[in-house]
Amino acid sequence: MDEIDVPPFFVCPISLDLMKDPVTVPTGITYDRDSIEKWLFASKNDTCPVTKQPLLPDLTPNHTLRRLIQAWCTVNASHGIQRIPTPKPPVDKTMVEKLLKDASESPNLQLRCLRTLKSIASESQTNKRCVESAGAVEFLASVVTTTIATATNSCLEDDVELELKTSAADEALSLLHGIHLSESGFKYLVNHGHFINSLTIIMQRGIYESRAYAVLLLKSMSEVADPAQLINLKAEMFIELVQVLKDQISQKASKATLQTLIQVCPWGRNRVKAVEAGAVPVLVELLLDCKERKPCEMMLVLLETLCQSADGRAGLLAHAAGLAIVAKKILRVSTMANDRAAKILLNVCRFSAAPNVLQEMVQLGVVAKLCLVLEVDSGNKAKEKAREILKLHARAWRNSPCIPANLLASYPTSA
Repeated sequence: MDEIDVPPFFVCPISLDLMKDPVTVPTGITYDRDSIEKWLFASKNDTCPVTKQPLLPDLTPNHTLRRLIQAWCTVNASHGIQRIPTPKPPVDKTMVEKLLKDASESPNLQLRCLRTLKSIASESQTNKRCVESAGAVEFLASVVTTTIATATNSCLEDDVELELKTSAADEALSLLHGIHLSESGFKYLVNHGHFINSLTIIMQRGIYESRAYAVLLLKSMSEVADPAQLINLKAEMFIELVQVLKDQISQKASKATLQTLIQVCPWGRNRVKAVEAGAVPVLVELLLDCKERKPCEMMLVLLETLCQSADGRAGLLAHAAGLAIVAKKILRVSTMANDRAAKILLNVCRFSAAPNVLQEMVQLGVVAKLCLVLEVDSGNKAKEKAREILKLHARAWRNSPCIPANLLASYPTSA
């Protein structure tokens, strides 16, 4: 396409691209529909990006501007500019309600109706909101729970896989994730009597896509759940979350699993449930191969939470690479990672510092690493924790030949 100046009033203030479906908001500014819908619904903003004024999600199609843009595209076709198509109007709520009714009344039509709803929702954020407001959340949740209950009751052998590849439950899960539910939608799922149990079974027996959708939904549900609801989560759910993390289905699913565990573990006995599910050795193994900053940070945040319990610390010490990988991540990831790793080591040194543990920390270079933390720019919080650790066990470590002489000079004196 040749270089050509696009009239500024044809350009979306958010995307800075030529508008395909211009809509005007109550503040008088015109945006491309896709961009402003993502701003309002996906990013959950409630102000106008240009004027910063409070903004209601009332979008009026600017047909005049859209026709001007189409005419301009036609005139400049010789420069390689393609004419923008006339956008589809948002779906009518009555049509969505009819699809939901047909799906609920006729099992034979259920799968087809769900796929039609999925196609409708994928067209725009407005359609997603329309699908949710028409009562889709309640119906989709019932499809998932009913299908899983029926399939589970019919499975008498433990090794019989739950085949859901083309089932309504798969489509319902995909649609629940795809319509980007509002907070009230996720709260409905949290309060549903059997939905979390159904997601647990799907994580255990479902196909990879459904397992990923289950984790992604659990992550969003945990963010809106009350503490009282988080306290009562079953141990089976933690077992399956840890298994999903171990299986590394996808980066997105692994990230959502970590976020879910970080969100729920501080409440009640959830920390113990996660440890008993084997989370600590799985996190250590993942940290050994992890090179990216954000995943490393999340793993260390979760590991630090788990190591606040005696069983969590025991799990870390039981793994041959536990202490070593935590120390290795210091000064290699980020300031936040430095702080979390130092906090893990501090918990170990405060509450699980058996003589063999202290000796192992010297031999693995953990003590030398802590001395190095005091010498370099590692963040104030990490320095404070490193200094406290070194002071705690100065008698055992200070004169160790395993600490290089240049680092020994920075060893803090006991107060």
